[in-house]
Amino acid sequence: MEYTVFMSTEPTERWDLARQMGLSRAVSGLPRDADGDPWEFEALLELKNRFADAGLDLAVIEDRPPLDDAILGREGRDEQIETVKTLLRNMGRVGIDVWCYVWMAPLKVLRTSRSVRGRGGSLVTRYDHAQMDRGPELRGASAEELWANLEQFLDEVVPVAEEAGVKLALHPDDPPHSPIRGVERIVTSPEAYRRAMDLHDSEHNGITLCQGNFAAMGADVPAAIREFGDRIHFAHFRDVAGTSDDFTEVWHDEGPTDMAAAIRAYEEIGFDGPLRPDHCPTMAGEDNASPGYHDKGRLFAVGYLKGLRDQYRSMSGE
Repeated sequence: MEYTVFMSTEPTERWDLARQMGLSRAVSGLPRDADGDPWEFEALLELKNRFADAGLDLAVIEDRPPLDDAILGREGRDEQIETVKTLLRNMGRVGIDVWCYVWMAPLKVLRTSRSVRGRGGSLVTRYDHAQMDRGPELRGASAEELWANLEQFLDEVVPVAEEAGVKLALHPDDPPHSPIRGVERIVTSPEAYRRAMDLHDSEHNGITLCQGNFAAMGADVPAAIREFGDRIHFAHFRDVAGTSDDFTEVWHDEGPTDMAAAIRAYEEIGFDGPLRPDHCPTMAGEDNASPGYHDKGRLFAVGYLKGLRDQYRSMSGE
């Protein structure tokens, strides 16, 4: 596996920190400074080369064009699916291997607090379903409609991904809970992932194994890594304490998941994709303007990851 971090589309101190930590691959969003649409060839080529010129290989786009119409089956979904096809073809042309996407609308990632005190006064996030569900109900699509729309989407885009050489990596719903304020969500369990993988039996139809969400599902994370094996195209190294009803982000070394066992599982299945620390605590001296995405906790997480990997390889004689 290759460790990486999420980086802005423009060079920042994090780019330097990544190289100084010995990282060589990057995860980024779509370019925000493009003259035209950010999924067009020229914009992606320039982004890929911007990272390459800095000594980094852009391996994952963890961002997406508008998808709500496709997810909900509304007018405009055909145009949105065509945009995704354009993105995939151009990612293939410039050599970006993995596209991470979600299948949740209109609600996206939800938290009820981003200022919970964690270890040593660090700041972490929390989700409390009882609090969130007091909000006004929203209109979404039924679970049956969401599954039908996902099947149509995959039927359309997987052949394009295969031709382009790009791997799709479906991220769990976050939180993995349904319904929320009347909105159904379907990517909420290992069983749901089995169904999603069966919708299109292709190695290009794969997953982002976000460990924190799998933990909130109540799944055995190392077992899930072994089960999904070569369909894992991207992984998020994080952990939570609690369930999908009520959980709190935790430091990577203090949660309920056996992180050493997770690393062993990745190694044993031969996972060679990008794995990045996610939702790191905000530490002293950081302003918490981007909860979960500051640098000090990320430095800790990368070092912790490397230590677990090296321990496994030393014990296994690699």
